[in-house]
Amino acid sequence: MNERKWTHLTAIPPVPAILGGIVSVQAGAALAKGLFPALGPIGTVGLRVSLSAMMLLAAFRPWRLGVTTAQWRAVIPYGLVLGVMNIVFYLSLSRIPLAVAVTVEFVGPLAVAVFGSRRAVDMAWVVLAAAGIALIAPWSGGGADPLGVLLALAAGACWAAYILLGGRLSRLMPGGASVATGMVIASFVALPAAVATGGFARLTVPLFVAGIGVALLSSAIPYTLEMIGLKGLPARTFGILMSLEPAVAALVALVFLHELLSLRQWLAVALIIVASTGSTLTSRRPAAVVGGESGEGWQGG
Repeated sequence: MNERKWTHLTAIPPVPAILGGIVSVQAGAALAKGLFPALGPIGTVGLRVSLSAMMLLAAFRPWRLGVTTAQWRAVIPYGLVLGVMNIVFYLSLSRIPLAVAVTVEFVGPLAVAVFGSRRAVDMAWVVLAAAGIALIAPWSGGGADPLGVLLALAAGACWAAYILLGGRLSRLMPGGASVATGMVIASFVALPAAVATGGFARLTVPLFVAGIGVALLSSAIPYTLEMIGLKGLPARTFGILMSLEPAVAALVALVFLHELLSLRQWLAVALIIVASTGSTLTSRRPAAVVGGESGEGWQGG
């Protein structure tokens, strides 16, 4: 990205940049879900991750820096987890509403935030999150598809692993290079899975163009906006803003996918948001820079 374009972009205030990135990620997920009837969830993942990898390679050109053995040992598991996370998240999207999938997935970073803590306040956030999951769970009236919920929980577990692996990688490799290299490795997971399941059998030029849109909305745009926001925001403020992601997912899904949540599901979303925000506010450590399903800076889903 040339200096003049970057100067124009950095004129965006940090809070609108972060919020714009959140909307972009969820809009990308909504657009991706629209491709499921033609490509299937795994075919859509393969297309999106492969295109994202090419975009990030072009933007950051990690080969210029060279990759040491220690960096490869850190980036390979990071990329593998990123690929699996995207696959299971998209599989969950094929069975449950976008907002429900994002809400359940948020349990992953919340678990990382409170893991090992014995403080009562942290246990309170865990109880709130558990109550939210219980409201969504299949045994409750109006509960979501059980397999879809389990897949979203698996995506959350991958997100937790992604945060831990990304923290280690960030100490060894610059952010842009690590994300680009990790996404290439993720494509070695997603692309063969897409081919093996026949995900590209019905790929057309319009669907390919839509895939470019998904990659831009889910990767290039939010990662750029996130870098802008992080330069002007404390990590704690960033964490609080990221806690709004389930609510944004619900609104985006309502507008673009016409997915209506029940009152019970809205309450579950609210409980998870309160738990995530509360955990950020009461944390003794700086808020972790994590992402959503996109697998870049948010990163996930």
